[in-house]
Amino acid sequence: NFFRVPQPVVKNTVKKQLWTITTDIVKSTVNPAIDSDFTLFLRGLIGKKNTVSTVKEYHIGVTKRRDVIFYQIDTQGRCRTGKIMKYDRETGHRIKDEGTGGRITWVHSVLKQSRDPGLRLPEDWELTQCLFGEHLLRQYPLKPDALVESEKTAVICSSFWPEYIWLATGGKSQLNDRLQVLRGRKVVAFPDVDGFSEWKEKLSQVRGVDITVSDVLEESATFEDRARHVDIADLLIRQHRKEHMAITPVEKYEDPRMHPTFLKLKGLVGVGSLEELDNMKELADVGYLEDLALLVNELDLEVEGVKED
Repeated sequence: NFFRVPQPVVKNTVKKQLWTITTDIVKSTVNPAIDSDFTLFLRGLIGKKNTVSTVKEYHIGVTKRRDVIFYQIDTQGRCRTGKIMKYDRETGHRIKDEGTGGRITWVHSVLKQSRDPGLRLPEDWELTQCLFGEHLLRQYPLKPDALVESEKTAVICSSFWPEYIWLATGGKSQLNDRLQVLRGRKVVAFPDVDGFSEWKEKLSQVRGVDITVSDVLEESATFEDRARHVDIADLLIRQHRKEHMAITPVEKYEDPRMHPTFLKLKGLVGVGSLEELDNMKELADVGYLEDLALLVNELDLEVEGVKED
């Protein structure tokens, strides 16, 4: 026994349980027919059809208070959690004032406090996050990936550059183990204008992932852009609106009723005179007939009503 070779001690390691949110909860809150304040902004930007498609693809949810839910769903289709945020439907900016309930909340936190035993999560439920949009990696295995900070940015960019799978880390500092799901894939990272140096340094240390850090914002951002902490989505929105602002002034037409914008508007709502166009700006807030809303904004009108045939 004195000369017995010591045997290695084998530790019994228990694999940490992965807690998830049920699919039923996700499905009950993802409804393209019900807009959050964020998707109302999105509809004004990319149109109803594209918004509905984006809501379905990213499983974007909505609360009863019209806050948006950005669900984190992994490559196996398991929902890890959902981030609940409030946005301004006009500007698309996040509302952060605590007095308006604009702080970030989480689906798992809400469910832990639920009074419904069928919905309430156990006290020992623990969060394990993944990338926003991660479920699309299995759906589009050959697409290159684009990595950004915020979920809003990923959603908006997916409509302008659909050749990429747009993923979000959920925060400037969230460049951690969750990036390992990108091993073996080609990734282009688009850091916010104030995060270029930090992302470039941290992403250079990520092993097994082919990541290129884009300097498009770093090279093109103005002083005002840096003061506003813009991201790649802000740049795309600005370019998109610039391209769609080229309209013919009404003043160039002797008879404004012959202006092409008026003629198109007439066909949409059945108006027959300039007087019927007074007070036509309010309808743009309703969230439907985006073509009408665009024309109303072009002519700086206010909506009083819509004539039905």
